[in-house]
Amino acid sequence: MARSNIKRLLKDIKNFQAENYNLIISDFEPVSSWACYLKNIPCVALSNQAVIDLDQRVRNGKMNWLGRLILMRYAPGTSKYGFHFDPASENTYPPLIRPTVRAATTTDNGHITVYLPAYEDKKIIKHLSNFPETKFEVFSKHRSSEKGNDHITLLPLNNEKFIASMATSHGIICGAGFETPSEALFMGKKLLVIPMSDQYEQQINASVLEKMGVTVLQKLKTGRADIASWIINGKVVEVDYPDRTQEIVDRIVACHAVR
Repeated sequence: MARSNIKRLLKDIKNFQAENYNLIISDFEPVSSWACYLKNIPCVALSNQAVIDLDQRVRNGKMNWLGRLILMRYAPGTSKYGFHFDPASENTYPPLIRPTVRAATTTDNGHITVYLPAYEDKKIIKHLSNFPETKFEVFSKHRSSEKGNDHITLLPLNNEKFIASMATSHGIICGAGFETPSEALFMGKKLLVIPMSDQYEQQINASVLEKMGVTVLQKLKTGRADIASWIINGKVVEVDYPDRTQEIVDRIVACHAVR
């Protein structure tokens, strides 16, 4: 299976006609990136992964050499612009926040929104059952319908309901991806992240978030005391994430488009 996937990838790279475009922007996508690289055609890398090359703080984070090598070589680019939880360098920008999230009205209904796709539902329920006085809304890729009680509610993945749950939550527990933690911070919610152990990118994100003041756990099963402390004493990490989408687009087109 892996061999056939590699053959398909190499075929797609070979067949991608990069020379037919005035500007190629890759969001950490290997086909267009490597097609440009092999044909010596400029390619703009625009992604949160690009900050590895742009921000020394990220390079100094918790990450082994293999993970760094994979992320740096997976989708090469001649110019790089990145998104960062705490942008500081010239070519880094705040996270792109979806319009529906920006428009959401935030309140505090007291529940904790949970999204941990790396864990099975039964494991999540087992550990959250240690906190009977707290209400949890757990979104799960394994659910097709809502199920639960006054303490823990399991809900199927639904974008609209997930945003509503986050917006009305007291706090958010999630993996250390980029989108959900960014949106939680933007909404002004206290945040606890549990990075996937085999995901290099999540380990980087967790390291950055921890330095900002976000609570980070390496494993759900060993975090009972930390979760209890976070529920009671966890603080909101204040951020400023203005919408700079048009600015980024204008800059890239002005600097890199072939006319």
